[in-house]
Amino acid sequence: MSNECAVVWDESLLSYDLGGNHPLHPVRLDLTMRLARSLGVLDGVVPLVPGQAADAELERVHTPGYLAAVRAAPTEGPDVGHGLGTDDNPIFDRMHESASLVAGGSLTAAEQIVSGRANRAVNLAGGLHHAMADNAAGFCVYNDCAVAIAWMLANGIDRIAYLDIDVHHGDGVQTAFREDPRVMTISLHQHPHTLWPGTGFPTEVGEGAAKGESVNVALPPGTGDAGWLRALHAVVPSLLDTFAPQVLVTQCGADPHREDPLADLALSVDGQRAAHRSLRSFADRYAMGNWLILGGGGYALHRVVPRAWTHLLATALDRDVAAERNVPADWIAHASKVAGNVALPTSMTDGGETAFTPWDGTAEYAVDPAIRDTRNAVFPLHGLEPLDGRD
Repeated sequence: MSNECAVVWDESLLSYDLGGNHPLHPVRLDLTMRLARSLGVLDGVVPLVPGQAADAELERVHTPGYLAAVRAAPTEGPDVGHGLGTDDNPIFDRMHESASLVAGGSLTAAEQIVSGRANRAVNLAGGLHHAMADNAAGFCVYNDCAVAIAWMLANGIDRIAYLDIDVHHGDGVQTAFREDPRVMTISLHQHPHTLWPGTGFPTEVGEGAAKGESVNVALPPGTGDAGWLRALHAVVPSLLDTFAPQVLVTQCGADPHREDPLADLALSVDGQRAAHRSLRSFADRYAMGNWLILGGGGYALHRVVPRAWTHLLATALDRDVAAERNVPADWIAHASKVAGNVALPTSMTDGGETAFTPWDGTAEYAVDPAIRDTRNAVFPLHGLEPLDGRD
């Protein structure tokens, strides 16, 4: 299949900066783009420069009162409420402008796909999946994922699958569309008993006409490459095949990595690279090749996120980077100036083993209870047999 991939990027997106030592530091984006350029992944690619999302677009998801609070917060402080001014969501100058620019980047990517100018589009600055209609949450001011999905629904797209591989539950997107049968949300995340935000149980399956359209795979802490990939392939292909989306939207947080300081899954960068290739295959097989790719979490800022997301960009552009490729010396020289005492990686691999045993409903691995719980909760709602191991 021939694919045209648009990349949304401008250094102005680095202005979404929660300040100080906040975990969501924009250096991760800067280092990613520098690494991708240094490896030649972006050769010949002219990035699309986003503009700020208009209020009318944000209000497809967020309340007018919340937008007003975000605008007022830099001068009025935490008294504005709405989850602003907390340790997770500190107030910063031009917060509305910066957050609406991130949302505008995801809208720009969505527009490329809906218009037919591209069938893949990437906004690594996006993926702020925790923001709710009336409040900030989990480092997220505006929910660009939901804003882009809502825009596509208003512009001719009837069925959208949203697949979230961040280590944290994609709660904001699930909440936005839990009653909308046009959107299936699938989230693979660390079990909510062990990680914020404490939601994303398999029993959360959507409401009303959308019952069965919310899908949650709650993975045990310590799940590594083989178990994570086993769960992905045991749940996702069957549902996408049945749902038949016109667009696949993926939130590709890099925080399931074993070095991430805020969570407890154990993927390698090799497992993440394999996951990205699976997402590409899913888009081609089940969504007519239409793939909207967003960033997300990731707090191992120097060692993990740049490599994981460079592999993601390369996958989207069909310029796959060999796992054994060395990290260029010029990138290491630059990164060493901002990484402090962090030991920087020298290779695009962690040496991870990505082979996995496909789930067939009989063999038993540590991840299998999570797989069974999800399949039992959701598959019958789509006329699928929970114990059938076929994709």
